[in-house]
Amino acid sequence: MKEKYRDETKTSSLRVLDLFAGCGGLSLGFQNAGFNIIGAFDNWKPAIDVYQKNFSHKIFDYDLNNLNKNYQVFKEMRPEIIIGGPPCQDFSSAGKRDEDLGRGDLSIVFSEIVTSILPQWFVIENVDLFRKSNKYKEARQILKAAGYGLSEIILDASLCGVPQKRKRFFCLGELQGKDESLKPYLKKRLADKPMTIRDYLGNKLEIQYYYRHPRSYQRRGIFSIDEPSPTVRGVNRPIPKTYKKHPKDPVGVTENLRPLTTIERSYLQTFPETFIFEGTKTDIEQMIGNAVPVKLAEYVAQSILEYIKDNSNKSIKFIEKTYVLEFSSDQQIEQMYLS
Repeated sequence: MKEKYRDETKTSSLRVLDLFAGCGGLSLGFQNAGFNIIGAFDNWKPAIDVYQKNFSHKIFDYDLNNLNKNYQVFKEMRPEIIIGGPPCQDFSSAGKRDEDLGRGDLSIVFSEIVTSILPQWFVIENVDLFRKSNKYKEARQILKAAGYGLSEIILDASLCGVPQKRKRFFCLGELQGKDESLKPYLKKRLADKPMTIRDYLGNKLEIQYYYRHPRSYQRRGIFSIDEPSPTVRGVNRPIPKTYKKHPKDPVGVTENLRPLTTIERSYLQTFPETFIFEGTKTDIEQMIGNAVPVKLAEYVAQSILEYIKDNSNKSIKFIEKTYVLEFSSDQQIEQMYLS
């Protein structure tokens, strides 16, 4: 039986490949903006299972650290844009900030895949501290040497349609493009004020205040829905019996005060109600916390589309096309990068 990857839409959508896809926040944002996601890669089974339940295209279960510079599978898929957020624990303020743990090398892998395939575009996403890391500096040099113009920016998700104070670094690359050419497009649609939970969900949560466990008791733990939520992390803890009111808490601990549920936290990451999450609570919390907020991804994707529309005389011409790429089976695809 043959597996087919098709783009038969009568639109100007790009063929997109998502690396380090997780449960699909980045994929869904680009898909919502009109892009054609042709495939994805990850190697964490719980997230892969959730991804498969929510998308019709294939996600491959594979550790991209094991490619041994064999990029044929990506070449055969012919992506016009490669997107991805290499695992960020090594650069996160919540982590050990140790680039020698190994995961930081995946940003190098990402850049090597991109420069071997040479898609017209790429998007790399990570925590804001990533831009200062040695691994990113190395990856950046690889991408610049291949002829990519880079647009680098830190976006606050709460200004991009997400009810969450979450800062993320994005690097967008255009083959033979100019540095910072997309930055005006990434900036001009930013909101004048942060989006609050009430702005996004109204009274859907049926609460005014909620508890979010602080990393230390020097920080507050109680928040209002009339402000953006703090960054959604991969853990969600109950209110400790010993919790004492912080000076910045809007209210004290009351009988009705509670943490947000797992699914409510997915709403703060702007996953739709129709998105299917299955697995253990611990795994689901982790994949939600790791995800790129859907609306943030959509904001970036729409910025790219607007840039393309304004620069339609560039090397890429978006015309009506039908691409058909056929493989004998999924097993054959896997053989291509296992051999």
